Amino acid sequence: MPYPDCLLPIAPDYTMIEAAVIEAAFAGCDTIWIVCNDDIAPLVRYRVGDYIQDPVHFYNKFDALPSDRRKRIPIFWVPLHPKDRDKRDCLSWSVLHGAITALKVSDQISKWMIPDKYYVSFPYGIMDPRELQKVRRQIKNKKNFYVVSEGRTVQDNQYSSFTFGREEFIIYRRNVRKGTGMYTTDVVDERGLPRSKMPVEERWSARFFGPEDVFVGVDVNDGYLHSTESFYNVDTWESYRDYMASDLARDTQRPTRQLFSYREFNRIAQDRD
Repeated sequence: MPYPDCLLPIAPDYTMIEAAVIEAAFAGCDTIWIVCNDDIAPLVRYRVGDYIQDPVHFYNKFDALPSDRRKRIPIFWVPLHPKDRDKRDCLSWSVLHGAITALKVSDQISKWMIPDKYYVSFPYGIMDPRELQKVRRQIKNKKNFYVVSEGRTVQDNQYSSFTFGREEFIIYRRNVRKGTGMYTTDVVDERGLPRSKMPVEERWSARFFGPEDVFVGVDVNDGYLHSTESFYNVDTWESYRDYMASDLARDTQRPTRQLFSYREFNRIAQDRD
């Protein structure tokens, strides 16, 4: 398509990337980091905006002044590093790149802003986000959180949401580094440097790594497993058709625009026309 896959509709006026952002908001994320390259970021950002309202405070009808208690969740945009493009720029590496970018940026601001847990929401995993609001305490727990559908998690090559911390990040990054490069170690020179190039189709294998190749090495049973029946893995045209014919697609509606729509923060010391 002339636009990225994350802008495919899952309901009237409701796209896959918006569903991923709303899911992260219902899960209780303090900040949301979207990883996409500069060539598609302007188009996607024009659809998403700079922030979303926290659903817990937005739908709180028992507060005397609900509009004054609302909390904005800022959205940041992270491009992949040029050295990773066409080498290991798979969706799984985008998750790790977004996590390390959030860590570095937060650390430069204040050590108290350094995140200790990351929640991953894929645009290719569609579910009812409202059920995550009931398990926010489990999501923010020290144990990892996994969305389970039909006994499958992200380790089964499914784009279901999960959380990870620093120790899991090291394991996942090590899995990405198992991919091939440009050279093979079969032929080396007198200094021990490789001089034989691999076939073109075998170079940079990490480009094609799926979730089952990266997010493994951690025992899922040690975390909190959240079973859901309202989940669809939309990573192919056939699975997208199955979702569009499902009851979940029939019942899915875009949240009110007061909760989430294209808005930008005003620039410092400058009014926006």
